[in-house]
Amino acid sequence: METLKYDLSKKGQQFKILNATNGGPWHKRHATDQYRSNFEDYKAARIPYSRNHDSAVHGIYGGPYSHDITNIFPDFNADVNDPASYDFACTDEAILVCLDAGTETFFRLGQTIEHQIKKHGTLPPKDFKKWAEICEHIIRHYNEGWADGYHLNIQYWEIWNEPDLDADDSLNKRTWGGTKAEFFDLYAVAAKHLKSCFPNLKIGGPALAGTESWAKDFLCEMKKRKVEIDFFSWHIYCTEPVYMMEKAKNIKDMLVEFGYGSAESILNEWNYVKNWKDKFVYSIEIITGMKGAAFTMACMSEAQKSSIDMLMYYDTRPSVFCGAFDFYTYRPLKGYYPFKWYGMFYDMEAEVRAEKEIEKIYTLCGTNKDGKVLCVITYYSDEDDLPDKEIKVDFGKESKYEVYLLDDEHNEDLLGVFDSLQFTMKQNTCILIKEAGM
Repeated sequence: METLKYDLSKKGQQFKILNATNGGPWHKRHATDQYRSNFEDYKAARIPYSRNHDSAVHGIYGGPYSHDITNIFPDFNADVNDPASYDFACTDEAILVCLDAGTETFFRLGQTIEHQIKKHGTLPPKDFKKWAEICEHIIRHYNEGWADGYHLNIQYWEIWNEPDLDADDSLNKRTWGGTKAEFFDLYAVAAKHLKSCFPNLKIGGPALAGTESWAKDFLCEMKKRKVEIDFFSWHIYCTEPVYMMEKAKNIKDMLVEFGYGSAESILNEWNYVKNWKDKFVYSIEIITGMKGAAFTMACMSEAQKSSIDMLMYYDTRPSVFCGAFDFYTYRPLKGYYPFKWYGMFYDMEAEVRAEKEIEKIYTLCGTNKDGKVLCVITYYSDEDDLPDKEIKVDFGKESKYEVYLLDDEHNEDLLGVFDSLQFTMKQNTCILIKEAGM
């Protein structure tokens, strides 16, 4: 038997935002029939931010009338200063539904990925300065009330998405149809313009697909042009938390190297993917099952200990990447509970780390202002058929603890209230421990 021992007097940092997502609630306030909603479950998970990337592909968020610049400003030749040139209604609704659930929008300024044979919105804008001015007016609509808008104080504004994807494939550029140099021009023009208009907002990007050499070129060029970067966003799809942590370190090292060490490191697309070809269907099956849930909880647990400032899971849209909600019924899947459980840690005053780690066991532990303990233990590995683990948990004090189980047969089921914490954990399962009276 191995022991997880905690010294509750050794309090660490506060819990970071690690259960943010791409995609908000599946809910329509104006619906009168064919009604389904995951609004209450989504709200219960206390998701702080939802990135609106790829929302335009699903009608529940407004479909092709929402979110993307080409949808909000459909005629690029129109007058950028005329409110009539903009179509905000569907994007407004999606953002307001998120706010009703307690979730703020992380606004991606750009385009949805295009898998079609012919590309449209992902082609470089005809005029980079005008594109930046369109983005300016979108921000004014949501934060300053322009064009019958709102005062939502949306903080995060991300320029484009995955411009490095397919960088060397001239026949199938799904996210940025131009050259690397053209993107650097777009980013520099847009970032400088938006920062001059809104110095107190967080302007960043570029939602890196993963090419680190491309990222170095980008950061080097932005440094030469004296472009501020408030946050650097990046993506990874993998099968073990260690790969995410290695990537996070590489990203942080690059930011420091080029003088952007104070920029937030935001991983705003991640999920389990074995590969994108022969194992992609297998990956989808994992995402929507218990192994995917354990992977999610393990990654959140490790990210708390890393240089990552924010995690945004891809995704909680109705899609094959959604491990949180069933595509058809909107009911919670196994992968919903890591988001709900992590949301509980926002009530904790500080993190407390185990004195010694156990291989393939991932933990989160914190105490609230009254000293009560909340802890999640995850046994995850992408390897097959590992033996059970005998785990003892020692918080260094006598008390009673509610214990909840998430596995193939249990969905956050209360196993009982115990004063001694010893478990036999099967691979790819999660346990929530909550001190009684919390």
